[in-house]
Amino acid sequence: MFQIGKTLVSETLIEQDFVCNLSACKGACCVEGEAGAPLTLEEAQWLQRNQSKIEPFLPENGRVALKTHGAFIKIASGEYETPLVNARECAYTHFEPDGSAHCGIERAHQAGAVDMKKPISCHLYPVRVRDYTEFSAVNYHRWPICDDACTLGAELKVPVYLFVKDALVRKFGQDWYDELCLVAKTHLDQKK
Repeated sequence: MFQIGKTLVSETLIEQDFVCNLSACKGACCVEGEAGAPLTLEEAQWLQRNQSKIEPFLPENGRVALKTHGAFIKIASGEYETPLVNARECAYTHFEPDGSAHCGIERAHQAGAVDMKKPISCHLYPVRVRDYTEFSAVNYHRWPICDDACTLGAELKVPVYLFVKDALVRKFGQDWYDELCLVAKTHLDQKK
């Protein structure tokens, strides 16, 4: 682990290669799993305010799930997440004709309907951030559905921290990311 400001960053973000391979996984991260995407309170409130702007970019079953469950759900731990369609895909999932899952929020953003690209937890994936009292842990989340992304990342020689650069800058700021790049260079130089 490396400390950058009030974060502890796993060296796996530097050592593991990763590039999403949608042609292989078809966006399974929007469909698989046991829960919706984690949300901050601010994102949950934003989704509630912008639900009507996002709904035109969603399939009927996603719109029904939002009408049934609301723009977000609060789970027993007090945290927030996106609702699911029939305990399966995220309610904000849009399916392309080839069956691949894409983010309806991102589609709305690309069309200029909303000002947020997608929840930060989705934007950061495969990086997961866990906030504690004194620091935040920044870790790589290994999931078998992303094995093809690891293979493609290795072929292209793109480590996780470079693949999710925009999301890391969005979450922690440019100065934090610049320091991560320096740490990565030092770490990799030492391993040679």
